[in-house]
Amino acid sequence: MTNDSKRIVLGVQYDGAPWRGWQTQPDGLTVQDRLEAALKSFTLQNVDTMCAGRTDTGVHALEQVVHFDTTLTRDMNSWVRGVNTFLPPSIAVRWAAEVPRQHDADFHARFSASARQYQYVLYNHPVRSPLLAARAGWVFRPLDLARMRDAAACLIGQHDFSAFRSSQCQANSPVKTMHAITIEQRGDLFLFTLKANAFLHHMVRNILGSLIVVGVGNQPPAWIGKVLATGDRALAAPTFMPDGLYLAKIDYDPKWNLPQAPVFNALWPSI
Repeated sequence: MTNDSKRIVLGVQYDGAPWRGWQTQPDGLTVQDRLEAALKSFTLQNVDTMCAGRTDTGVHALEQVVHFDTTLTRDMNSWVRGVNTFLPPSIAVRWAAEVPRQHDADFHARFSASARQYQYVLYNHPVRSPLLAARAGWVFRPLDLARMRDAAACLIGQHDFSAFRSSQCQANSPVKTMHAITIEQRGDLFLFTLKANAFLHHMVRNILGSLIVVGVGNQPPAWIGKVLATGDRALAAPTFMPDGLYLAKIDYDPKWNLPQAPVFNALWPSI
């Protein structure tokens, strides 16, 4: 870090359908690759970014948080509008902020986060909707809201979530703290909101698959707690589709004064 280096934080929103996830890949078809290319075009410098949480292929972000260091001086509005000039329609910087440098305690998009929140939008109807393709998951069998809520309650608290962990997960520990899971229904749409200190690879989609198994009546609500206790991934449901999954919000200490937006999902009807 040079004496005049600044740490800039961005709030980034994206449609994950066209991209192979967040993390950079040799083919360049990821959100990180396109964002860093846009930053280079705007700054005429190479810029390395760090995100709050990697998202998989097809997964969206309502507000991904990203930081990078630069010696350039720009107005925060310029970071937003300037970088967006070089981004495709499926990716947009929504806000920018400079955070103070603290040397041994600098802000870090990933390590400064205290909690993460995901949302999953699920369409429950006998016939799929082309208008929701890649925006919402789909289940054609009727779902029971009360059963899924009872099942979700089994997951609250600190647990070993190995039963819902991808075999490719690189996390040091499978023990995470699930702060809350809420499930709401509006007509044919269900909104699942999961908040935890951190998530394992595919953890949300694996939990969703198991909640749906309960919701359609194939297992009782207590089944999901028993699966959790075994730590056996083979006993849980298959990984559910990524289409309706959104990284919704990252929580940080208010001292960083980030201009984060309230959680909002445009697919969710307001009534």
